[in-house]
Amino acid sequence: MRVLLIGANGYLGRFVAERLLADPAVQLTALGRGDDADVRFDLATGSPGALTRFLDAVHPGVVVNCAGATRGGARELTRHNTVAVATVCEALRRSGCGARLVQIGCGAEYGPSQPGSSTAEDAVPRPGGPYGVSKLAATELVLGSGLDAVVLRVFSPAGPGTPAGSPLGRLAEAMRRAMQSGDGELKLAGLGVQRDFVDVRDVARAVHAASLSAAQGVINIGSGRAVRLRDAAAVLARVAGYGGALHELDAPPGPLRPAIGHPRPDPDNVAPVSYPYPDGCGSWQQADVRTARDRLGWRPRINLEESLADIWMEAACRI
Repeated sequence: MRVLLIGANGYLGRFVAERLLADPAVQLTALGRGDDADVRFDLATGSPGALTRFLDAVHPGVVVNCAGATRGGARELTRHNTVAVATVCEALRRSGCGARLVQIGCGAEYGPSQPGSSTAEDAVPRPGGPYGVSKLAATELVLGSGLDAVVLRVFSPAGPGTPAGSPLGRLAEAMRRAMQSGDGELKLAGLGVQRDFVDVRDVARAVHAASLSAAQGVINIGSGRAVRLRDAAAVLARVAGYGGALHELDAPPGPLRPAIGHPRPDPDNVAPVSYPYPDGCGSWQQADVRTARDRLGWRPRINLEESLADIWMEAACRI
């Protein structure tokens, strides 16, 4: 089976590539903007016709799209998350390869949910920010394309390679700085948010399973369990061997909140910056993952403590 992987150098894409390369039945071709891609192509600016010609030449059986942007303004997010997917869908419709499409979506497409609830695939999406809107638009393009396609809505990925700018990445960096400077007290903000963390290697397993399956539509990929960021911080402290006290800062009123580990030149005046979870999903998110179990035979295997230990190992290397 020849698989064309788009976005192989991204956070998720690197682990998807590793998983697919471990399957001796898979012939992998990587397409992306970097010099190390097998084929250089920018989905946000390239034409569907050019991509169609490449598809006809390579003739993949599966196209996996891990490309996209998580940060930036609405215009940039739309270009990389929506226009890019429109290019993929149009190229696949024009091509004679008949490839199956596995699109990586995200839990932010759902928007806020009721605390204590599990969000299933039939929930009405109400994204609360431009990122979720751009990803939801991409999902709708895929579902309406008429292609053999599945969208994996990945909730909050964690584990090795976690971006330093993500909430868990910032948390690890704040703890690293505290340990490096010998601080016996770590003050953090935004710890009341609860999210469904899923290890990036489990996400890669789900992509592999979806590539081999006939499942279509939307499938949630998560752990099925919401974890308070405050509890994740306690686990990370235990993993890191940090014996200091963890204190949560009170968030100021209004739409802006202090970010995790934000520098505090004045201990009595916390400067408001972006909320640590700018995904527009409010205080709670938890996936219903029964569809992934039933249609893909997939279950998460790696617990959050292992994911956090890997995040810490990378942060500790910077000490």
